[in-house]
Amino acid sequence: MNRELIASLGYVRVATVAPVVSVGDVQHNVQQIQRSILEAHERGSDVVVLPELCLTGYTCADMFRDATLLEATVSGLESLRLWSENLSCLFVVGAPLRQGGHLYNTAVVINNGAFVACVPKTFLPNTGEFYDGRWFRSGRHGHAYEVSIAGRKVPFGTDLMICDSARQHVKIGIEICEDLWSVEPPSGRLAKAGATLILNLSASNELIGKSGYRRTLVRTQSARTYTCYAYASAGPTESTTDTVFGGHCMIAECGELLNETDRLCLDGAMAIADVDLAHCERERLSSTSFAQEDFPGDVATLVTTVPVQHKDDILRCIDPHPFVPSGAADRSERCAEIAAIQATGLAVRMRRSRSKRLVLGVSGGLDSTLALLVCRKACEILGQPLDAILAVGMPGLGTTGRTHSNAELLCRELGVPYRRVDITTAVMDHFRDIGHDPTNHNVVYENAQARERTQILMDLANADGGIVVGTGDLSEVALGWSTYNADHMSMYNPNVGVPKTLVRYMIEWYAEGQPPSVATILRDILDTPISPELLPTDASGTSPQRTEDVIGPYEVHDFFLYHFIRLREPLTTIRILAMKAFEGAYTPEQITAWLELFIRRFVANQFKRSCMPDGVKVGSVALSPRADWRMPSDMSAEELVKKITDD
Repeated sequence: MNRELIASLGYVRVATVAPVVSVGDVQHNVQQIQRSILEAHERGSDVVVLPELCLTGYTCADMFRDATLLEATVSGLESLRLWSENLSCLFVVGAPLRQGGHLYNTAVVINNGAFVACVPKTFLPNTGEFYDGRWFRSGRHGHAYEVSIAGRKVPFGTDLMICDSARQHVKIGIEICEDLWSVEPPSGRLAKAGATLILNLSASNELIGKSGYRRTLVRTQSARTYTCYAYASAGPTESTTDTVFGGHCMIAECGELLNETDRLCLDGAMAIADVDLAHCERERLSSTSFAQEDFPGDVATLVTTVPVQHKDDILRCIDPHPFVPSGAADRSERCAEIAAIQATGLAVRMRRSRSKRLVLGVSGGLDSTLALLVCRKACEILGQPLDAILAVGMPGLGTTGRTHSNAELLCRELGVPYRRVDITTAVMDHFRDIGHDPTNHNVVYENAQARERTQILMDLANADGGIVVGTGDLSEVALGWSTYNADHMSMYNPNVGVPKTLVRYMIEWYAEGQPPSVATILRDILDTPISPELLPTDASGTSPQRTEDVIGPYEVHDFFLYHFIRLREPLTTIRILAMKAFEGAYTPEQITAWLELFIRRFVANQFKRSCMPDGVKVGSVALSPRADWRMPSDMSAEELVKKITDD
């Protein structure tokens, strides 16, 4: 992928580094810090954060009071400042600094030959193995606005935010180690003031179970503040007199861990990721709670030019299947949770509507199979016999023997009552009634079959005092891939929150817990091409319709759906990310064409979503007009499409 496309994404490459330190040897530490920064710089990093007190070592203890060490610290900072001239990298180092007769544990920001800011630590741990309060003064007590470093006046305080002169969304806040562990971390206040990138210089030692808690803190704070949170902790070359430090470095964005290092590496550690700070701002715009926060007026902004390096790659995971967990264990857990949510929602609806029966059409396709399995699970929850389900197979003008047979066999193996109603004669009579030529296989030919099936299901449900269970999934709702007032309509739809890429894994998950006779049928259904089967079969009895031949692969549309609705990303960004995610599988031209099709269909089919039936939400993306998604049904797609095609 070329540099121009990567640059257009606007990512900031952040490195969190734990260098090899020698406790008390500032000159050695300066060299190691430079070495680490150069490595990060060579890998395209724009911002580098190093650990707490890395210039001296965190574990100097009472030697922090030594004048020689403190003077060496100032000299070391000046060396780093001079060295940074013409280096396209902003970096932050930890150092003990004197100010107003007190010693502070500080983070010093250096950029292109200048000291940009000095931020003191607010919360000082002073229990157990930590004695920060013995040597340092809390930043909350530092009332000066600047500190002198090698004769240079540098802005000083906990209320500083560094803003990029060119990019509005690049706003950096800093806190140090224990600040994150406090009840109200300073990063919360900085985020309310607009900070999108929080840098934490830390020295967190290793204890049993602590790494997991630390990781949770970083992820959670990034989620609560809608920020990218970059955390760099001191490594094992600190003093091991009483404790060991792990060099745990992490980068999280809005609750998602983008990268982290292994711990306890003697040669240092580094985690690098491309962070999307514009994403943080979009999440804030979507959050009603963030909008209600008071803006802290006492945060001072410092303007600098945050470097932007040219990059030949993207250092963040671009998952081609964002709805589907990549790990087998996580995927199984996700499927189990979705199954429970779907079945519970349907069970409650059945009980409260006092329905005697769940009526659904089964076609031998993915969606109706999942709905059937959900109905069965709902009956188990309610303690209802399987006679409370009526599965209806309705073969018609395009039904294949394979799908119809699978539907009937599955019901028999599951012990679910099955009824066959052939719609061919009724549809042909309907064609005669409306004067439609049955050799004209247009939309009337297809939709008449879909509406006949829905009429049958509704009437059977009325006859038995039941409700019609819908089968359409989230991907079909997004694309409008349903017939209005036909398969578009039901009395409750448990599948409406499940995207097509996840439907497949749901059926696989169900198959794993079924007897071999049932599992075999389910796996054959998974192997059957996706088709509405509304056109006549060919000579071999196969349907000529392939849904993905018409609209494109569902995996690509689900990618578009997630990034467009959940992440609210610009269409140009979605196109570039899709090109990267599906590189080698589909061409850029195909991606562009499918994205245009997705947008056109998404906008044009809002009228179907505006009156969609009730259905259970299972994930972060849903399109119900009552809860998640509202837009005018007569909106134009031209401005959106123009943006795709122009770029």
